[in-house]
Amino acid sequence: MTAGLSVIGKNTLAALAALGRVVLFALATLRHMVSGPFYLRELWVALIQIGWLSLPVVGLTALFTGGALALQIYAGGARFNAEAVVPSIVAIGMTRELGPVLGGLMVAARVASSVAAEIGTMKVTEQIDALVTLSTNPMKYLTVPRVVAATLAVPLLVAVGDAIGIMGGYLVGISRLGFNEAAYIKNTVDFLEHWDILSGMIKGAVFGFIVSLMGCYYGMNSSRGAQGVGAATKSAVVAASVLILAANYVLTEVFFSA
Repeated sequence: MTAGLSVIGKNTLAALAALGRVVLFALATLRHMVSGPFYLRELWVALIQIGWLSLPVVGLTALFTGGALALQIYAGGARFNAEAVVPSIVAIGMTRELGPVLGGLMVAARVASSVAAEIGTMKVTEQIDALVTLSTNPMKYLTVPRVVAATLAVPLLVAVGDAIGIMGGYLVGISRLGFNEAAYIKNTVDFLEHWDILSGMIKGAVFGFIVSLMGCYYGMNSSRGAQGVGAATKSAVVAASVLILAANYVLTEVFFSA
């Protein structure tokens, strides 16, 4: 029994220490954001890599999710003669929850892994040490541009994903479920509020910060060798995904609790 408690205590202390290191890394990143120098070229490259190149996977995910959501809501609503709620529930579900969460998870799978692998490889090949030798702060040059880019780009990806997801529900509604086109659009517009869209974009900004922060943190702290880079990549994706789901609950509680 004592051995079991010892293991639990050791793992708890290790988890708290890891959490503390992540918090300190996040605070250092925020501190470097407000002080120069600023590497605008790196920021632009990160915006392209994180935002523009993530658009296809986010768009496809949202399109099929919106279509599947319309089918499921119609099937469930038919049990209570409430098929007419499909347009409004699809719109609200995409903008409040599914758009931000699925967009964040897709970006985490694509961006957190690539950032962790890139920075981890730079550490293994001693390129980060070379930056320090050249009097360049690695946090300012590598972390800050990626974190800022993701924080700015993911809300835009969420907005585009919301529109595509609602379009997916619309296409399924008029082609498979027999909805009138004008009535479907009218129900969507009438029930969708500005806060539904804005809350999803705020979630997207938080998720983008989490994704890029986890990628940079695990890349900066990867161990030497290819195995260490692989472990850092895996840890970055897992941590980003779990934190996105946890942050989504907290933000939903703050935004929509009674």
